[in-house]
Amino acid sequence: MMTFTKAPGRSFFARRITLAAAAAALSLMTGCASHYLDASTKGVEPAEFTKPAQPAPVQLVFDFESKGVVNARATDFLKEAVKSEVQKSGLFASVDDKPATGGALLEVKINNIPLTDDAFSKGLAAGFTFGLAGAQVSDGYVCTVRYLNGDKTIIKTARHAIHTTVGNAASPGNAVKINSLKEGVLTMTRQILSTALNDLSKDPAFQ
Repeated sequence: MMTFTKAPGRSFFARRITLAAAAAALSLMTGCASHYLDASTKGVEPAEFTKPAQPAPVQLVFDFESKGVVNARATDFLKEAVKSEVQKSGLFASVDDKPATGGALLEVKINNIPLTDDAFSKGLAAGFTFGLAGAQVSDGYVCTVRYLNGDKTIIKTARHAIHTTVGNAASPGNAVKINSLKEGVLTMTRQILSTALNDLSKDPAFQ
């Protein structure tokens, strides 16, 4: 199981804007930034889920967090992708933002936990050419799915990570190169959520 150790850092989009600016400057001197999706979490196809005999309608509530604090911009960016993934799961009769008949509720939270500090960004600002030696920044993500229906409460979690390298840094082990951060974040969301939903579907209490 992937485990994370927290490190200081800024919110998801603030970090990524900083990284993008630093990468752009470094690319002029030493080469381009590269982005990688950690391969420890691969996602699960809906066909592999254990479907309930009588799926219930559910209200979906989603929040993206940066170190435990709600990030409204990232939430808005990923909201439809999360809803689509839950709908495709086949675990629920219907998925809506409003209260569902019967009162079932599915809460989904994805928390961005920086795994490394902004050393290469700070180094660039101070005049150091980190690209010569290379640098890597990693962002961890924890997805928590909480299902409530009557007296039942079921909680499942899954983990993922995205890595960014600049200059001569070696490619991260057990990772897949991606074309852009946007592609990486959307893929990460699908994979981490499908993993948590699969675990939910396998729980006898959910059936």
